[in-house]
Parts: sequence; C-alpha cells; structure tokens
Amino acid sequence: MKRLLDMTSGASLPVERIGGKALSLFRLQQNGFTVPETLVVITDVYDHFVDATGLRERILLELHRKDFDQMRWEEIWDASLRIRSLFLSASIPETLRREILDTTLERFGSTALVVRSSAPGEDAASASFAGLHETVVNVSGEEPLLDAVRKVWASLWSDASLLYRQELGLDPERSAMAVVIQPMTAGRCSGVVFTRNPADSREAVVEAVHGLNQGLVDGAVEPDRWILDRRSKTIVTYREPKRERISIPGPQGVSLADLSGDRVEQAPLEPNEVHAVFDMALAAESLFGGPQDVEWTWVEDRLTVLQCRPVTTATATATDQRGWYLSLHRSYENLVVLRKEIEENHIPAMEQAAREMGAVALNEISDDALADEIRRRRDVNDHWVQVYWSEFIPFAHGIRLFGQVYNDAVRPEDPFEFVELLSHAPLQSLDRNRRLEAMAERVRFDPNLRERLEQRKFPSEDHPFMQEITEFLKRFGDLSCSAGETVQCAQGPGALIHIVLEWAAQPEVSRPLAGSRNSQARIRRYLDAFGEERRQWAERLLELARASYRLRDDDNIFLGRIEARLAEAEQEALRRLAEGGASSEEEVRRRLKEVMDEKPDAGTGAGGRQEAGAERRSYRARQLVGQPAGPGLARGSARVVKRPEELLDMQRGEVLVVDAVDPNMTFVVPMASAIVERRGGMLIHGAIIAREYGLACVTGVPDATDLIRTGDEVTVDGYLGIVTLQ
Repeated sequence: MKRLLDMTSGASLPVERIGGKALSLFRLQQNGFTVPETLVVITDVYDHFVDATGLRERILLELHRKDFDQMRWEEIWDASLRIRSLFLSASIPETLRREILDTTLERFGSTALVVRSSAPGEDAASASFAGLHETVVNVSGEEPLLDAVRKVWASLWSDASLLYRQELGLDPERSAMAVVIQPMTAGRCSGVVFTRNPADSREAVVEAVHGLNQGLVDGAVEPDRWILDRRSKTIVTYREPKRERISIPGPQGVSLADLSGDRVEQAPLEPNEVHAVFDMALAAESLFGGPQDVEWTWVEDRLTVLQCRPVTTATATATDQRGWYLSLHRSYENLVVLRKEIEENHIPAMEQAAREMGAVALNEISDDALADEIRRRRDVNDHWVQVYWSEFIPFAHGIRLFGQVYNDAVRPEDPFEFVELLSHAPLQSLDRNRRLEAMAERVRFDPNLRERLEQRKFPSEDHPFMQEITEFLKRFGDLSCSAGETVQCAQGPGALIHIVLEWAAQPEVSRPLAGSRNSQARIRRYLDAFGEERRQWAERLLELARASYRLRDDDNIFLGRIEARLAEAEQEALRRLAEGGASSEEEVRRRLKEVMDEKPDAGTGAGGRQEAGAERRSYRARQLVGQPAGPGLARGSARVVKRPEELLDMQRGEVLVVDAVDPNMTFVVPMASAIVERRGGMLIHGAIIAREYGLACVTGVPDATDLIRTGDEVTVDGYLGIVTLQ
C-alpha cells in the first residue's frame, strides 16, 4: 500500500490512517470546494519511524519519569522539548526518506510547500485541537521538507498537546500523526471564519488580513473583523484595526513586513467578499453537520479553503483549561508586546502598590479601618495574581521559543544547552544575596557588633548596620516566614539578623558564576547558523529570551512584595484578636474577626495543576530519578526542609532537599552543595538559582522530601537527573 496519498486515493481511508484535517480536506474537495492539492503521509509512516529509530521507547521513558498527574507544566515543557530534540536528531529510514522526497517532487516539483499536522481525532466535534500541532510554512528543499515532517510529528508531543490530551482523557501512548503536504498558497488576503460566534450563537465572525494568515494566527497582525447575523446574513458590526504589518513568504518560513501603499487604508475584503466567505463557511457547516472554523485565502478570484474544523469553544466547561494551555504559547511578536507591558506597566505598578500599602501604619488604625485595609489588600493581591497567571507565566514562553529555535538551528547533543546562553542574569534574588553577604561581611570584621547582635542588643536605628537592615526589610522582607507559595513577610529585624549571623559564621559565601567563554562560543555558533537576513532577528530573540529568563525568577519577588503587605495586615489582625478587649465596640471586633474568617484557601491559581500529596513510604529507595536541571555531580549530607523555619538549620556543604525552592529560600542556596526538588522543570526558581551558582540540581523527584531524610548521604547527578542514597 502507498504511504503518501493524494486526494483521490485518500478519501476512502479511515480517519485513524489520514487524520481529521486530511479527511476534512478530502470531503471538501469531493463536494466542490476549492482546496490546495494535497499529499498525505499516513500514520503508518509515523509508526514505522518511531519503531525503527527506537523513539517509541524513549518517548515513553520521558513520559514515565513521573506520574503525569503530578507533573507541573514546567516539567511537561521539559519533556516535550527533549522529545522534539529526539525527533529532529533521528534519521528517517532511507526507504521512507526516498518515498517522501520522490513522491513530493513528482507531484509539486520545486514549488514552496506548507507542511501541516493531521492527527486522528484532532478535529472531532468534541475535541478540536486548533493551534496545538505544528504547521511549517514556505518549505523549500529536501532537508527542510524532512525537517518539517519531523517537526509536525514531534508536535504530537508538545506540552500543550500533552496537557490537552490529558484534559480530554485521551491516551498519549496510542497517539499517532499523519502529515499534510500542500503547495504554498500566497493569496492577496487571508483569514478565518467562525460560522457560529463562540461568544454569541446567533452570530458569525469573519476575520481577514492582507497577505498570509500566519500573522493573524500568531497574533502578530490585527485583523479586520465583521460580525454577521446568522439568520439574515447581514453585517451587524465591523471593527477596523490599525493596519501596520503583513505576513509574507521569507527565504524560509514567513516574515513580517510593514504594510504599504493603498492597503494601509483598505480593508482586505469588500462587503460582497465578506458574504462570499460566510456563504462558503455555511456550506461547510451543512456538509459536516455543525458549526465550523474555516481558514481561507483569496487567490486572484478564487476563494480557497486551507483547513476546516468544528467550533467547540461554545461547549467548553468552566473547569476546561485548554484555552489557558494554548495561551502559554506566544509568537515572537506577541512576546515583544508582552514584555513591554510587563516591564513598563506591570512591574512599576506592582512596586507602587507595595510601597503604598507599606506606608500605612497598621498599628495606628482602628479595627474597622484594618478590616477595610485587609479586604483592599486582598483585592490588590488577587488582581496581581491574575496578571501573574495571564501574562507573566505566558512570557516564560520566550525561553521555550528560544530553546526551540536554538535546537533547530544548532542541533546540540544536549537539548538544554541553550540555557547556558541565558544564565548569569542580574536576578533580584541574587541581588538580595549580595546584600546579605555585604551585611555578613560587616559583622565578620566587627567583633563588637557581632557580640551585641548575638546578645540581641541591637544598635540604634541610625547605626549603618541597622540602616542596611531596615532598607533590606523594606525591599525584601525578613525571609523567615512564608505566606503562600512564593512570598515573603516582614515581622521585624530579629529573624533577618539571625540569618546574617549565620552567614557571618561561614567563610565568604560563594558568588554567582560569571558568563563563561564557552557560552560566548555558543552564542557565535547560534548566530552563525542564520543568514544575514535572519541574524538580527536571532540576536533580538536571544535578548528577549534573556529578559524572559530573568523575569521568570524576578516575577516571584515582585508578587511576593504584594503578598507580604497582605500578610502584614492579616498578622496585625491576628495579633489584635489574640489580645482581645482592645476595642470598645463589639460590633467592630466582630467585623475584624469576620474578615479573617473570609480568608480563602490557598489554591493552585488559574490554570494551575493540582499538586497531589505524597504518601509516606514504608520502604527506602536507593536511586531516585528526576529531571536534570543543573549540570554537576555532588555528594553530601541531606538537609530536608519542609517548613520555612527549618531553613535556619542549614549547614554549609549540605544537599538541600525541598518540595520547591521558592524565592524566600534563596539565601541558603550558596551554602548548599547541591539541590534536590520534588517539583520539576528547568524554569522553576530552584533550577535557575542552582545554575547561577553552578550547583548540581535534580528536580521533579517524586516524594523527595519523604524518601530522603535529613542526615542521609546522597549523591546528586545533575547531568542524568539521578539522586543516589548511600
């Protein structure tokens, strides 16, 4: 049986062999719609490839490092990136290689191509996979074509796809991927049409841009938008954007260019063309028996359907997080806009909010005013937590995007080699440690000061040391407690002075590593992989990724300052309630108690993955497997930390074992010889800080804080992701 099929021979095959996208295209073509000529690489080819190369077993190994239900999205990101690297480094068997190349050349010649996914079940009415799998546009040449096929296959294992399948209860191990190959169709304008508006079932939506559709799909080009009444087909509203850019074919792939000429002032579609697009989509809806999302382009006078899938948004449930998973993936252009919003608006606003709350003398206001202040601070905190999930977390995709581009261009043996180009950044938590070390240095060389501090006879407020302590508390909190997952609090100088004394009792704490000569060589190798036209873009992407890497750590600090101010107000309320009788008005006292009783339970946040509690084991494992997150090999006595106050017991040279290193714990990291975390991922705070200090780090170790005990001798292999108990 042939493994690359055209329109006429493919339509009779089941969806399990050709995928939902190809089947839809075949049916559209059979019913008179204009669609591009199409070849389909059936799922049998995918199965043959992963079996012949040993990839099937290696994929399963990645997915079974840890119970999927307990994996955070950072861990799933890491696994999917490793799987993608495996696909791109594996050679397609020669017989398959020749069949793909020869059949494609015979059908399309040297025409530029588009390579799309077509996974079985991806366009079912209850499980539309729009945007999850890869599409590679403007592909020319043999090796780029084979690369594009492998990228589409690998996208079956993208983090978004894995999360989505789990949400739907689909079995990833039984998944396969067909591939659609089409000639590049560069129309004068392109767009999408929803025959039923997800926001209002009585309406339809038509969106259009000049040039290629890629800019609209990526969010880089704002479309013209028409809302139509489904019954009368009349245009109800029209939204005209500021037309500035257009997606056009580049040397390879797609480029953005400035829109020029008359098209800046002209809508991509005339009113009669809007109706023609809608009529075409209604015909597709009639064919498939339900509302459709149709991607189209207008080539000369022909309206061409590029792909068609069911509209499922209207049936999503309140707990359905599929849209949030997709929002984590952003285009380069979208990330540039997001960075500007975060750096120029969100961070200054967060710092201003923290300063304003810090200026309120809580001990001087009435119980009634304190209750109002707590509610206000909760509202402020809730707002910034939402912003954190909706904008700060998606901005972390800048790291992933760079890693993917780096791996595609350089093809390193280590799929996380790119992290070395991002490390050694000016992180807020490292600045905090430098300030701690400066205070510790003052204590080391002033025996009188050290003696007074040990006796808790603190100097006056105008003493230089106490001024440094006061400034530190205002900026970072006292590091001795945690009000939530990543926050700091401020209860006075005592706990912070204790930490400084602990630092002063040690030799000078190790400093973060500076950028290495090796990383400079890798930067040159990365940039040299791009031609002159793309080199500047590659440089900008690296700079964006560094900002993303820095903010992935710093955002916790900024959010922590907001949460610290909330913790202060709640602690003041608890103090007053504990004292009792301070208020002469019982009604006010009752109100203060009520506002404390309203305190919500801690959750996972929007889009969060629920953390499963680990049961204590009755057996002792000798070797624990996690995710390699910081290269290095270290051995030492374990220090298991389950509560913030246990951090003060940390001794120099111990292996820090913890659920997760939150930013409040960073002060103990320079004393550790290695880090082991139950939570996983290359982008969690502990992994980032470990790499900055050059420490071996293994993350995502199931039940790490239960299976390892304080005092155990452990060896941490940050290259392989293995922790061995002696």
